[in-house]
Amino acid sequence: MTEPATSAARRPIASRDSPWAKAVAASLGRTAVQPNWISSLSVVFAAVAGYALWRGGVAVGAVRVVGFLGAAACMQLRLICNLLDGMIAVEGGKGSRTGEIWNDLPDRFSDVLIFAPVGYSLPWPYAVELGWVAATLAVLTAYVRMTGGAMGLKQDFGGVMGKPQRMAVMTVACVLACLEPLLHRIGYVVAVALLVVAIGSAVTMVTRLRRIAAGLNASAGSASGSPS
Repeated sequence: MTEPATSAARRPIASRDSPWAKAVAASLGRTAVQPNWISSLSVVFAAVAGYALWRGGVAVGAVRVVGFLGAAACMQLRLICNLLDGMIAVEGGKGSRTGEIWNDLPDRFSDVLIFAPVGYSLPWPYAVELGWVAATLAVLTAYVRMTGGAMGLKQDFGGVMGKPQRMAVMTVACVLACLEPLLHRIGYVVAVALLVVAIGSAVTMVTRLRRIAAGLNASAGSASGSPS
């Protein structure tokens, strides 16, 4: 992550001000650890989460529970990496010229690595397609956000299904999926979670697009109404 990302291109996160986050970021900032390394580590956690989601979905018994709980833990670790890389870059003064690439691109890989494998764990028709649709729409929400930034607007992190919400939905689904065998149902929870992520991401994408259009129209109106 880079120094210019302190405002318009930085997601507002309440936990950034928490004592534990500040303490961990400060400790890492005093070491040789670079923000880009942590960004890369988030992709590793996402890949492990995706594998665990697939493995848990096709397994039974203890393996199923370990898979889903492991996936839930790795998704939260991904978010912690996403939090700390920015804090070390900005507050720790370790930003680099290529930081923006490392700040955003790994997240796009992470979304695909988490959502796509879920579809392969489900035995129903079109489950694989649903996993890829959820992954694609998750990536597109970020694409729309960055498009607004490229047009000179403040990047819009709003909407019902941003990255934290997507990870929250899947984390809750993982916990509930551990209990499904007690109800003699398998796969329904994560399938519903994928559908929620897909629909929510589509709504988020449209919401951001409308805000971008409104911002551009407002800018055009201000420019045309300004004195020459």
